[in-house]
Amino acid sequence: MDITLSQCFIAVDDHDKALAFYRDALGLEVRNDVGFENMRWVTLGAPSQPDVSVVLEPPLADPNASPADQRAMAELLAKGLLRAVIFATEDVDATFERIRSSGTGEVLQEPTDQHYGVRDCAFRDPAGNMVRFQQQRKG
Repeated sequence: MDITLSQCFIAVDDHDKALAFYRDALGLEVRNDVGFENMRWVTLGAPSQPDVSVVLEPPLADPNASPADQRAMAELLAKGLLRAVIFATEDVDATFERIRSSGTGEVLQEPTDQHYGVRDCAFRDPAGNMVRFQQQRKG
């Protein structure tokens, strides 16, 4: 049985700011942009991975959620406590520079060689999610 990743979801509080990061700085392409009951979902993906999508969604994508639950999720997002994704890249230093120079993400870690075999860096996206970028080290 083959199991592959199809979609992952990232909570954002402002889709337009998130698009400046994920589309404009990272180079992901917008595949879908839909709204429902004052909520919005934007699906993006790398052109090289047509079967894998990243979906930018509201912090609590449930129209029936209580106001208290909505506030709690918004607070967790603002604190950066919701997990995001790790992207792979062939050149973490160039990726870091492109994102840093875009001004759309907050630098958390400059490119660093890790003891577990990758060189990586980290940013906070405009919503506060930590997003990491890693490159496999050769030998």
